[in-house]
Amino acid sequence: MNNIPAVTKNLLIINVLFFFGAMAAQRWGYDLNNLLGLHFFLSPDFNVAQLVTYMFMHANFEHIFFNMFAVWMFGRTLELVWGPKRFLIYYMVCGVGAGLVQELVTGIEYYSMASSMSPEALEVVLREGASALQSGMNFVDSRMAELNIVVNHSTVGASGAVYGILLAFGMLFPNTEMFVFPIPFPIKAKFFVVGYAVIELVLGMSRTADGVAHFAHLGGMIFGLLLIVYWKKKRNNGQFYY
Repeated sequence: MNNIPAVTKNLLIINVLFFFGAMAAQRWGYDLNNLLGLHFFLSPDFNVAQLVTYMFMHANFEHIFFNMFAVWMFGRTLELVWGPKRFLIYYMVCGVGAGLVQELVTGIEYYSMASSMSPEALEVVLREGASALQSGMNFVDSRMAELNIVVNHSTVGASGAVYGILLAFGMLFPNTEMFVFPIPFPIKAKFFVVGYAVIELVLGMSRTADGVAHFAHLGGMIFGLLLIVYWKKKRNNGQFYY
């Protein structure tokens, strides 16, 4: 790993340590994914620090493998171009931004569902829902059960930051040709990024029950785009930036 830039290497190491740490903690009865994963802000399990910690937790080996592969493949190039400090800032902003978008989308979903429920039912969900899910149970009432999952599920993974990295790579090297399985021919990075964004938007709007935070992925790209535009504007104005 000597040829991997420092920040990229340390991100890989930290994520892997958190992954195996969560596995070890589970043996002792501690669910670190629930503790450090991002909860909806009305959930009793929510903590503002989760906007940072959630991006270092992963659901399974496949989840962390593909995220870390993308960090290694594209992140190291960005770090070499931008430098370690600027790359780390970008990574964290995309990750936190993705979490904020996930909170916003969950909030819209929550208030849309809550508008058709009684205040008493809402209070029960907010007060007892988290402990019910942790015990492997849920409410008999289908609306309360669905709302409970919305309120008390946790989001984990570096995917928001990863999608920000993909966006930046596509903007910096738009004409670089890439082989993407299962497409049998190379495609340019700019088309790869746009295609991924469209797929995430479609899947997010269709509300597929796949357990994937599609809007968080888009949030990472949006915050990445805003930061790149901001940096470009400062550079054009002759101001120093990382």
